[in-house]
Order: sequence, then C-alpha cells, then structure tokens
Amino acid sequence: MAQMCSWPAGWTGPRWMLVDVLLHRVKSIWLITMPASEAETKEAFALFDKKGTGTISCESLGDLLRALGQNPTQAEVAELAASAPRDIDFATFSAILNRPGGFSPAGTAEDFIRGFRVFDKEGNGYIGAGELRYVLTSLGEKLSDEEVDELMKGVQIGSDGNIDYEKFVRSILQQ
Repeated sequence: MAQMCSWPAGWTGPRWMLVDVLLHRVKSIWLITMPASEAETKEAFALFDKKGTGTISCESLGDLLRALGQNPTQAEVAELAASAPRDIDFATFSAILNRPGGFSPAGTAEDFIRGFRVFDKEGNGYIGAGELRYVLTSLGEKLSDEEVDELMKGVQIGSDGNIDYEKFVRSILQQ
C-alpha cells in the first residue's frame, strides 16, 4: 500500500494529519473539472488509456478520478487499486467513479485557512512563499514544481517574501 505522506522525522500526530488533508484538498480544488456526461467520462478514460487496450493502469486511477472532479485521498486510491485488477476496464472504472458515498468533499475556505494556520508561526495571517512551495512539493499529496508555479500565478508576495494565506485560499477557490 502506498504511504499517505512522507513527513520529516518527528512530524507526527493529529496536527500533521490535518496538514496532509489540507494539502490534498488544495490540490483537489485546483484540479477539479466536472464532466458533463458519460461521453466526457469515456473521452477522459480514453486519454488515460495509453496503450489503446480499453484499460488504464492502476497507477493512473487517482489521476483520472481527479481529472473527472473526484477528490480521492492517496489512501483511498491505494485501497481501490489493491482491490481492482492491474488493468482497469471502463466498466470497472465506472463502478469506482460512481461508488456509493462517492469521495470526500473538497472543503471550505475556512477549512483551508485553519490548516494554513499551522504554518503561521507569528499568528499574523502570513506564511513565507518558500515555505508554501516546500509544503506543496514535499508534504502530503505532493505537487510538482510546475503545478506549484501554476497555482502561484497571480499570488501577491509581499516585500518580506510572505503570502497572505487567506487571500491565497480565496483566490484558488474562485478559479
């Protein structure tokens, strides 16, 4: 089973689990694109069917679910992949996509702001841009440098190198 996150030594407990959930939700909000029809779902599936065999690999399952607007955690994806065949056909994928209970909701602005407070050492509503980049690329559900660059476009970084994380969260949610 895939590890949910790779925290530095000594970073354990509920506080860091909240950070992991926050990072997952920020990434999911950024990636959401809701399909309008089964035809769009089939089209997305076909894009992930790299060999043209009518199947996708288990490794692609999480990315495809997220591309279709779902919000699975890495643990959910690992659990689904463990119980699914190595190559997943469209019928199996449809059953996963439409499973009872669905996947976790993305969360509210207040949820994300509360999570960012963990990194607000001075309690002033700001975190360092470098620290934000480190968190997004290194902890929880990791983003690539390119994804972070895209996410940070238009973000106002103060002369001291800090970001108002409440404005950051609200700008992401408006996209």
